[in-house]
Amino acid sequence: MKKHNFSAGPCILPQSVLQKASEAVLNFDGLDLSLIEISHRSKNFVNVMDRARELALEHLGLQNKGYQALFLQGGASMEFLMVAFNFLETRAGYINTGTWSDKAIKEAKLFGDVVEVASSKGANFNYIPKDYQIPSGLDYLHCTSNNTIFGTQINNFPETDCPLICDMSSDIFSRVLDFSKFDLIYAGAQKNMGPAGTTLVVVKEEVLGQVSRKIPSMMDYKVHISKDSMFNTPAVFPVYVSMLTLEWLKELGGVATIEKNNNKKAELLYNEIDRNPLFKGFVANKEDRSKMNATFSLVNEDHKLDFDTLWTEAGINGLNGHRSVGGYRASMYNALSIESVQVLVDVMKEIEKKA
Repeated sequence: MKKHNFSAGPCILPQSVLQKASEAVLNFDGLDLSLIEISHRSKNFVNVMDRARELALEHLGLQNKGYQALFLQGGASMEFLMVAFNFLETRAGYINTGTWSDKAIKEAKLFGDVVEVASSKGANFNYIPKDYQIPSGLDYLHCTSNNTIFGTQINNFPETDCPLICDMSSDIFSRVLDFSKFDLIYAGAQKNMGPAGTTLVVVKEEVLGQVSRKIPSMMDYKVHISKDSMFNTPAVFPVYVSMLTLEWLKELGGVATIEKNNNKKAELLYNEIDRNPLFKGFVANKEDRSKMNATFSLVNEDHKLDFDTLWTEAGINGLNGHRSVGGYRASMYNALSIESVQVLVDVMKEIEKKA
């Protein structure tokens, strides 16, 4: 029996997607060749890339609105660099809500002045900053929608007079938003979309080409757009699995449907964290809690051995918190079933009875 996979990433994927992907590794499109050995320039794979890009825009409601979807490599960490390369002329603003925005700031400082518009670093990122002032004259404002390590999530995005850029690596396609508010979105596939190895970038074409510096071809979004996301050999297998996952999401009813599922899962787990006297949540304000990554700990570490034994015996995987936070982290990405969350809740109730 497959385990209840709460891993923060690489994450759980739909079983039907894994089945189709495994079949394609052996024989893709009836070619008697593997997906991972055919030419990426073949019609069969070009169709995959085109479909994946089309579905990404469709799910975000950005079709025919001047946006392009790209599947690039290097992970979100490469996008920390690429964003600054393509957008930072003099000064950029960053909202610092976690480890990954901290790393993005570090990369951006190589290219120009960086203003930390708001930060929760002083409280070990256990809340989302609010009521901050955004300076005028920024080349762009960068935020991270969901903070995997700390379990916080932005629910109200800032209004800006400059391009708004967002790292959505860990909650892409999980909830309905007005995605047209963003000029560039990027997301590593391995959190909610596919295996590690490709990164989705969705960018509004008209905001590109504003910096005076020369941009190396591999770092230039305009080059990748001009080559239909095939400037160099793409990550064939991750793109294919991402396409399958986006097809699965479409068949399920799209982002609106999956958001309802995600809300139910989050409500089930957070209700138990709040009810059970043995547990406490990490996030200071309930309104800042992530629907994707619930972070919590035991009130008394004396129960740790018993609790760890119980959830392991229940077939739960990937529940330990990040080393910088400790405790536990239940990642509830799109493909995780509510039945898996119920198993965790039942274990939490069981340890309470034993205490």
